[in-house]
Amino acid sequence: MNLANRLKAIKPSPTLALNAKAKALVAQGVDVASLVAGEPDFDTPDFIKQAAIEALRQGFTKYTPTAGIPELREAVCAKFERDNRLTFAPDQVQVSVGAKQAIYNIFQALLNEGDEVIILAPYWVSYPEMVQLAGGKPVFVETREENGFAPDPDAIRRALSPRTKALVLNSPSNPSGAVFSRAALEGIAQAVRGHDCLLVSDDIYEKLLYEGEFLNIGNVAPDLVPRLVVINGMSKAFSMTGWRMGYVAGPKWLISGIQMIQDQSTSNAPSFSQKAAVAALKGPPDIFVPMVQEYRGRRDMVVDALNSMPGVRCRRPEGAFYVLPNVRGLFGRSYKGEPVTSAMQISEILLNDFRVAAMPGTPFGAEGYIRMSFATSREQLRKGLERFRDFVGSVR
Repeated sequence: MNLANRLKAIKPSPTLALNAKAKALVAQGVDVASLVAGEPDFDTPDFIKQAAIEALRQGFTKYTPTAGIPELREAVCAKFERDNRLTFAPDQVQVSVGAKQAIYNIFQALLNEGDEVIILAPYWVSYPEMVQLAGGKPVFVETREENGFAPDPDAIRRALSPRTKALVLNSPSNPSGAVFSRAALEGIAQAVRGHDCLLVSDDIYEKLLYEGEFLNIGNVAPDLVPRLVVINGMSKAFSMTGWRMGYVAGPKWLISGIQMIQDQSTSNAPSFSQKAAVAALKGPPDIFVPMVQEYRGRRDMVVDALNSMPGVRCRRPEGAFYVLPNVRGLFGRSYKGEPVTSAMQISEILLNDFRVAAMPGTPFGAEGYIRMSFATSREQLRKGLERFRDFVGSVR
Protein backbone atom coordinates (compact mmCIF):
# COMPACT_ATOMS: atom_id res chain seq x y z
CA MET A 1 0.00 0.00 0.00
CA ASN A 2 1.40 3.39 -1.01
CA LEU A 3 0.53 7.01 -0.36
CA ALA A 4 -1.25 8.99 -3.06
CA ASN A 5 0.88 10.19 -5.96
CA ARG A 6 -0.07 13.80 -5.23
CA LEU A 7 2.15 13.69 -2.15
CA LYS A 8 5.30 12.85 -4.09
CA ALA A 9 5.96 16.46 -5.05
CA ILE A 10 5.01 17.89 -1.64
CA LYS A 11 7.68 18.86 0.88
CA PRO A 12 7.01 18.98 4.62
CA SER A 13 6.76 22.47 6.09
CA PRO A 14 10.35 23.43 6.99
CA THR A 15 9.20 26.09 9.45
CA LEU A 16 7.12 23.59 11.41
CA ALA A 17 9.88 20.97 11.23
CA LEU A 18 12.62 23.30 12.47
CA ASN A 19 10.37 24.73 15.15
CA ALA A 20 9.57 21.19 16.31
CA LYS A 21 13.27 20.31 16.44
CA ALA A 22 14.03 23.44 18.44
CA LYS A 23 11.20 22.69 20.88
CA ALA A 24 12.44 19.10 21.25
CA LEU A 25 15.89 20.41 22.20
CA VAL A 26 14.33 22.80 24.70
CA ALA A 27 12.34 19.91 26.20
CA GLN A 28 15.66 18.11 26.70
CA GLY A 29 16.94 21.10 28.67
CA VAL A 30 18.97 22.65 25.86
CA ASP A 31 19.08 26.45 25.82
CA VAL A 32 17.90 27.31 22.29
CA ALA A 33 17.24 30.84 21.04
CA SER A 34 14.34 30.21 18.68
CA LEU A 35 13.82 32.82 15.97
CA VAL A 36 11.60 30.61 13.83
CA ALA A 37 7.88 30.69 14.52
CA GLY A 38 5.53 33.10 12.79
CA GLU A 39 3.47 33.56 15.91
CA PRO A 40 2.99 36.71 18.00
CA ASP A 41 4.35 36.43 21.52
CA PHE A 42 1.59 38.73 22.81
CA ASP A 43 -1.44 37.23 24.52
CA THR A 44 -4.92 37.36 23.01
CA PRO A 45 -6.63 40.51 24.38
CA ASP A 46 -8.90 39.84 27.34
CA PHE A 47 -12.07 41.24 25.76
CA ILE A 48 -11.73 38.69 22.96
CA LYS A 49 -11.25 35.87 25.46
CA GLN A 50 -14.31 37.06 27.37
CA ALA A 51 -16.43 36.91 24.22
CA ALA A 52 -15.45 33.27 23.76
CA ILE A 53 -16.09 32.49 27.43
CA GLU A 54 -19.53 34.07 27.21
CA ALA A 55 -20.30 32.06 24.08
CA LEU A 56 -19.31 28.86 25.90
CA ARG A 57 -21.44 29.76 28.92
CA GLN A 58 -24.41 30.37 26.66
CA GLY A 59 -23.93 26.96 25.05
CA PHE A 60 -22.81 28.33 21.69
CA THR A 61 -20.90 25.13 20.99
CA LYS A 62 -22.87 23.58 18.13
CA TYR A 63 -22.45 23.52 14.37
CA THR A 64 -22.85 26.78 12.51
CA PRO A 65 -23.33 27.41 8.78
CA THR A 66 -20.16 26.40 6.93
CA ALA A 67 -19.78 29.94 5.60
CA GLY A 68 -19.73 31.31 9.15
CA ILE A 69 -22.32 32.91 11.40
CA PRO A 70 -24.08 35.89 9.77
CA GLU A 71 -22.86 38.23 12.50
CA LEU A 72 -19.23 37.42 11.71
CA ARG A 73 -19.59 37.70 7.94
CA GLU A 74 -21.23 41.10 8.42
CA ALA A 75 -18.37 42.15 10.73
CA VAL A 76 -15.86 41.05 8.09
CA CYS A 77 -17.63 43.14 5.46
CA ALA A 78 -17.65 46.14 7.80
CA LYS A 79 -13.93 45.64 8.43
CA PHE A 80 -13.18 45.65 4.69
CA GLU A 81 -15.22 48.80 4.22
CA ARG A 82 -13.71 50.59 7.22
CA ASP A 83 -10.07 49.54 6.96
CA ASN A 84 -9.57 48.80 3.29
CA ARG A 85 -12.21 50.76 1.38
CA LEU A 86 -13.33 47.51 -0.24
CA THR A 87 -16.98 46.55 -0.54
CA PHE A 88 -18.07 42.92 -0.20
CA ALA A 89 -21.49 41.43 0.60
CA PRO A 90 -21.84 38.75 3.30
CA ASP A 91 -22.46 36.10 0.63
CA GLN A 92 -19.01 36.95 -0.75
CA VAL A 93 -17.35 35.92 2.52
CA GLN A 94 -16.30 32.46 3.71
CA VAL A 95 -15.06 31.95 7.27
CA SER A 96 -12.37 29.29 7.51
CA VAL A 97 -10.30 27.34 10.02
CA GLY A 98 -7.47 29.84 9.84
CA ALA A 99 -6.33 31.87 6.85
CA LYS A 100 -4.24 28.88 5.79
CA GLN A 101 -7.36 26.83 5.11
CA ALA A 102 -8.82 29.72 3.14
CA ILE A 103 -5.82 29.73 0.79
CA TYR A 104 -5.87 25.94 0.46
CA ASN A 105 -9.58 25.98 -0.36
CA ILE A 106 -9.12 28.70 -2.99
CA PHE A 107 -6.73 26.57 -4.99
CA GLN A 108 -8.84 23.44 -4.53
CA ALA A 109 -11.89 25.26 -5.84
CA LEU A 110 -10.08 27.08 -8.66
CA LEU A 111 -7.46 24.86 -10.25
CA ASN A 112 -7.64 22.07 -12.79
CA GLU A 113 -4.72 19.78 -13.56
CA GLY A 114 -1.90 21.82 -15.08
CA ASP A 115 -3.34 25.26 -14.35
CA GLU A 116 -0.73 27.81 -13.36
CA VAL A 117 -0.43 30.17 -10.41
CA ILE A 118 2.14 32.97 -10.40
CA ILE A 119 3.97 33.28 -7.08
CA LEU A 120 6.39 36.09 -6.30
CA ALA A 121 9.68 34.97 -4.77
CA PRO A 122 10.50 35.12 -1.90
CA TYR A 123 7.22 33.51 -0.87
CA TRP A 124 5.53 31.80 2.05
CA VAL A 125 6.56 28.16 1.89
CA SER A 126 3.01 26.80 1.69
CA TYR A 127 1.87 28.61 -1.47
CA PRO A 128 3.62 26.30 -3.97
CA GLU A 129 2.72 23.16 -2.06
CA MET A 130 -0.96 24.12 -1.90
CA VAL A 131 -0.97 24.82 -5.63
CA GLN A 132 0.57 21.44 -6.35
CA LEU A 133 -1.86 19.62 -4.05
CA ALA A 134 -4.65 21.08 -6.19
CA GLY A 135 -2.98 19.77 -9.36
CA GLY A 136 -1.65 23.17 -10.36
CA LYS A 137 1.78 24.38 -11.35
CA PRO A 138 3.56 27.17 -9.43
CA VAL A 139 5.24 29.71 -11.72
CA PHE A 140 7.80 31.79 -9.86
CA VAL A 141 8.64 35.42 -10.56
CA GLU A 142 11.86 36.50 -8.87
CA THR A 143 12.05 39.83 -7.07
CA ARG A 144 15.18 41.68 -5.99
CA GLU A 145 16.21 42.95 -2.60
CA GLU A 146 17.55 46.20 -4.06
CA ASN A 147 14.06 46.91 -5.46
CA GLY A 148 12.40 46.30 -2.10
CA PHE A 149 11.28 42.84 -3.27
CA ALA A 150 8.72 44.50 -5.55
CA PRO A 151 8.14 42.57 -8.79
CA ASP A 152 9.08 43.80 -12.24
CA PRO A 153 5.77 44.19 -14.14
CA ASP A 154 7.46 42.92 -17.30
CA ALA A 155 8.48 39.74 -15.47
CA ILE A 156 4.84 39.20 -14.52
CA ARG A 157 3.77 39.73 -18.14
CA ARG A 158 6.29 37.14 -19.29
CA ALA A 159 5.02 34.66 -16.69
CA LEU A 160 1.38 34.99 -17.74
CA SER A 161 0.09 32.26 -20.03
CA PRO A 162 -3.29 30.92 -21.22
CA ARG A 163 -3.15 28.54 -18.25
CA THR A 164 -2.59 31.22 -15.60
CA LYS A 165 -5.50 31.17 -13.16
CA ALA A 166 -4.16 33.39 -10.37
CA LEU A 167 -1.40 35.69 -9.16
CA VAL A 168 -0.63 35.56 -5.43
CA LEU A 169 0.26 38.77 -3.60
CA ASN A 170 1.45 38.92 0.02
CA SER A 171 2.10 42.34 1.53
CA PRO A 172 3.43 42.74 4.18
CA SER A 173 5.39 39.68 3.17
CA ASN A 174 6.43 36.50 4.84
CA PRO A 175 9.44 36.07 4.71
CA SER A 176 10.83 39.47 3.67
CA GLY A 177 8.58 41.89 5.57
CA ALA A 178 8.37 43.94 2.37
CA VAL A 179 5.31 46.13 1.80
CA PHE A 180 4.21 46.92 -1.75
CA SER A 181 4.06 50.63 -2.48
CA ARG A 182 1.32 52.26 -4.51
CA ALA A 183 3.66 52.39 -7.49
CA ALA A 184 4.47 48.68 -7.18
CA LEU A 185 0.80 47.75 -7.00
CA GLU A 186 -0.03 49.97 -9.96
CA GLY A 187 2.69 48.20 -11.94
CA ILE A 188 1.28 44.80 -11.04
CA ALA A 189 -2.23 45.94 -11.98
CA GLN A 190 -1.04 47.21 -15.34
CA ALA A 191 0.75 43.92 -16.02
CA VAL A 192 -2.37 41.77 -15.50
CA ARG A 193 -4.99 43.98 -17.14
CA GLY A 194 -4.71 42.09 -20.41
CA HIS A 195 -5.33 38.77 -18.65
CA ASP A 196 -8.32 37.46 -16.72
CA CYS A 197 -6.42 35.76 -13.87
CA LEU A 198 -7.58 36.20 -10.29
CA LEU A 199 -5.60 38.39 -7.90
CA VAL A 200 -5.23 36.48 -4.64
CA SER A 201 -4.16 38.95 -1.95
CA ASP A 202 -2.96 37.48 1.34
CA ASP A 203 -3.27 40.40 3.78
CA ILE A 204 -2.73 38.49 7.02
CA TYR A 205 0.04 40.86 8.22
CA GLU A 206 -1.89 44.00 7.29
CA LYS A 207 -1.89 45.53 10.78
CA LEU A 208 1.80 44.88 11.46
CA LEU A 209 3.02 47.92 9.55
CA TYR A 210 5.99 50.10 10.54
CA GLU A 211 6.55 52.33 7.52
CA GLY A 212 4.27 53.86 4.90
CA GLU A 213 0.67 52.81 4.38
CA PHE A 214 -1.04 49.50 3.75
CA LEU A 215 -2.72 49.24 0.38
CA ASN A 216 -4.55 46.37 -1.22
CA ILE A 217 -4.27 46.20 -5.00
CA GLY A 218 -8.02 46.87 -5.12
CA ASN A 219 -7.33 50.34 -3.68
CA VAL A 220 -5.12 51.36 -6.59
CA ALA A 221 -6.96 49.42 -9.31
CA PRO A 222 -10.73 49.47 -8.60
CA ASP A 223 -11.39 48.00 -12.05
CA LEU A 224 -9.75 44.75 -10.87
CA VAL A 225 -11.90 44.32 -7.75
CA PRO A 226 -14.36 41.97 -9.55
CA ARG A 227 -11.52 39.43 -9.75
CA LEU A 228 -9.94 40.23 -6.41
CA VAL A 229 -9.75 37.58 -3.67
CA VAL A 230 -8.66 38.80 -0.22
CA ILE A 231 -7.51 36.51 2.58
CA ASN A 232 -7.14 37.66 6.16
CA GLY A 233 -7.61 36.32 9.65
CA MET A 234 -7.24 36.80 13.37
CA SER A 235 -3.93 35.01 13.98
CA LYS A 236 -1.33 37.74 13.59
CA ALA A 237 -2.95 41.08 14.39
CA PHE A 238 -5.04 39.79 17.31
CA SER A 239 -2.53 37.17 18.48
CA MET A 240 -5.10 34.40 18.00
CA THR A 241 -3.04 31.71 16.26
CA GLY A 242 -4.55 28.83 18.21
CA TRP A 243 -8.12 30.01 17.71
CA ARG A 244 -7.95 29.04 14.02
CA MET A 245 -9.97 31.88 12.57
CA GLY A 246 -9.55 33.12 9.01
CA TYR A 247 -11.71 34.42 6.22
CA VAL A 248 -11.71 35.05 2.50
CA ALA A 249 -13.76 37.44 0.38
CA GLY A 250 -14.11 37.41 -3.38
CA PRO A 251 -16.35 36.73 -6.35
CA LYS A 252 -19.54 34.85 -5.45
CA TRP A 253 -18.83 32.02 -7.88
CA LEU A 254 -15.49 31.33 -6.21
CA ILE A 255 -16.82 31.67 -2.66
CA SER A 256 -19.56 29.16 -3.53
CA GLY A 257 -16.90 26.71 -4.69
CA ILE A 258 -14.82 27.28 -1.58
CA GLN A 259 -17.85 26.59 0.58
CA MET A 260 -18.43 23.31 -1.26
CA ILE A 261 -14.84 22.27 -0.49
CA GLN A 262 -15.21 23.22 3.15
CA ASP A 263 -18.62 21.51 3.39
CA GLN A 264 -16.87 18.24 2.66
CA SER A 265 -13.80 18.80 4.83
CA THR A 266 -14.04 20.69 8.12
CA SER A 267 -17.49 22.27 7.77
CA ASN A 268 -17.65 25.34 10.01
CA ALA A 269 -14.84 27.00 11.91
CA PRO A 270 -15.17 26.63 15.73
CA SER A 271 -18.39 28.26 16.85
CA PHE A 272 -17.08 30.04 19.96
CA SER A 273 -13.99 31.22 18.04
CA GLN A 274 -16.35 32.91 15.60
CA LYS A 275 -17.95 34.83 18.46
CA ALA A 276 -14.49 35.86 19.63
CA ALA A 277 -13.67 37.02 16.10
CA VAL A 278 -16.77 39.21 16.04
CA ALA A 279 -15.61 40.89 19.24
CA ALA A 280 -12.12 41.35 17.81
CA LEU A 281 -13.32 42.94 14.58
CA LYS A 282 -15.66 45.26 16.47
CA GLY A 283 -13.06 46.11 19.11
CA PRO A 284 -11.14 49.34 19.69
CA PRO A 285 -9.12 50.46 16.66
CA ASP A 286 -6.04 51.27 18.75
CA ILE A 287 -5.63 47.72 20.03
CA PHE A 288 -2.72 47.12 17.64
CA VAL A 289 -0.68 50.16 18.69
CA PRO A 290 1.31 48.65 21.61
CA MET A 291 2.15 45.51 19.62
CA VAL A 292 3.25 47.49 16.57
CA GLN A 293 5.37 49.86 18.67
CA GLU A 294 7.13 46.95 20.38
CA TYR A 295 7.73 45.08 17.13
CA ARG A 296 9.09 48.23 15.50
CA GLY A 297 11.62 48.57 18.32
CA ARG A 298 12.62 44.93 18.05
CA ARG A 299 12.91 45.22 14.28
CA ASP A 300 15.31 48.13 14.57
CA MET A 301 17.37 46.37 17.21
CA VAL A 302 17.69 43.22 15.09
CA VAL A 303 18.41 45.00 11.79
CA ASP A 304 21.06 47.25 13.35
CA ALA A 305 22.77 44.26 14.98
CA LEU A 306 22.77 42.20 11.79
CA ASN A 307 24.12 45.05 9.68
CA SER A 308 27.05 45.41 12.07
CA MET A 309 28.21 41.83 11.31
CA PRO A 310 30.83 41.36 8.56
CA GLY A 311 29.43 39.46 5.59
CA VAL A 312 25.80 40.01 6.59
CA ARG A 313 23.42 42.58 5.05
CA CYS A 314 19.84 43.10 6.21
CA ARG A 315 17.14 45.22 4.62
CA ARG A 316 14.84 46.99 7.10
CA PRO A 317 11.37 45.46 6.62
CA GLU A 318 8.34 47.73 6.52
CA GLY A 319 5.94 45.18 8.00
CA ALA A 320 5.26 41.69 9.43
CA PHE A 321 7.69 40.39 12.08
CA TYR A 322 10.50 38.88 10.05
CA VAL A 323 13.91 40.00 8.88
CA LEU A 324 15.61 38.38 5.90
CA PRO A 325 19.36 38.94 6.24
CA ASN A 326 21.47 38.30 3.17
CA VAL A 327 24.31 35.94 4.16
CA ARG A 328 25.93 35.49 0.75
CA GLY A 329 28.89 37.45 2.07
CA LEU A 330 29.73 34.37 4.16
CA PHE A 331 29.73 32.01 1.20
CA GLY A 332 33.14 30.88 0.03
CA ARG A 333 34.57 31.14 3.53
CA SER A 334 35.00 28.14 5.79
CA TYR A 335 33.67 26.92 9.11
CA LYS A 336 35.66 24.21 10.94
CA GLY A 337 37.61 23.68 7.76
CA GLU A 338 34.52 23.13 5.60
CA PRO A 339 33.43 25.63 2.94
CA VAL A 340 30.24 27.59 3.63
CA THR A 341 28.06 27.20 0.54
CA SER A 342 24.37 27.61 1.38
CA ALA A 343 21.80 29.13 3.70
CA MET A 344 20.60 25.63 4.58
CA GLN A 345 24.08 24.75 5.82
CA ILE A 346 24.26 27.94 7.87
CA SER A 347 20.86 27.23 9.43
CA GLU A 348 21.98 23.74 10.44
CA ILE A 349 25.24 25.02 11.93
CA LEU A 350 23.39 27.70 13.88
CA LEU A 351 21.06 25.15 15.48
CA ASN A 352 23.53 22.34 16.04
CA ASP A 353 26.59 24.32 17.18
CA PHE A 354 25.25 27.68 18.38
CA ARG A 355 21.75 26.75 19.54
CA VAL A 356 19.98 29.32 17.39
CA ALA A 357 16.91 28.26 15.42
CA ALA A 358 16.58 30.36 12.25
CA MET A 359 15.07 29.37 8.93
CA PRO A 360 17.12 29.08 5.76
CA GLY A 361 15.69 31.19 2.97
CA THR A 362 15.89 28.32 0.49
CA PRO A 363 12.38 26.90 1.00
CA PHE A 364 11.04 30.46 0.73
CA GLY A 365 12.63 30.89 -2.69
CA ALA A 366 15.40 33.01 -1.18
CA GLU A 367 18.68 31.11 -1.34
CA GLY A 368 21.43 33.11 0.26
CA TYR A 369 19.16 34.47 2.98
CA ILE A 370 18.17 33.48 6.51
CA ARG A 371 14.70 34.24 7.87
CA MET A 372 14.51 35.32 11.49
CA SER A 373 11.34 36.11 13.40
CA PHE A 374 11.40 38.92 15.96
CA ALA A 375 8.07 37.81 17.45
CA THR A 376 9.86 36.80 20.62
CA SER A 377 11.24 38.58 23.66
CA ARG A 378 14.10 41.06 23.43
CA GLU A 379 16.06 38.79 25.75
CA GLN A 380 15.71 35.91 23.30
CA LEU A 381 16.55 38.19 20.39
CA ARG A 382 19.71 39.46 22.07
CA LYS A 383 20.76 35.92 22.89
CA GLY A 384 20.12 34.75 19.35
CA LEU A 385 21.93 37.73 17.83
CA GLU A 386 24.96 37.28 20.10
CA ARG A 387 25.19 33.64 19.09
CA PHE A 388 24.74 34.51 15.44
CA ARG A 389 27.58 37.04 15.81
CA ASP A 390 29.70 34.29 17.36
CA PHE A 391 29.03 32.13 14.31
CA VAL A 392 29.92 34.94 11.90
CA GLY A 393 33.14 35.52 13.86
CA SER A 394 34.06 31.84 13.56
CA VAL A 395 33.77 31.83 9.75
CA ARG A 396 37.20 32.33 8.18
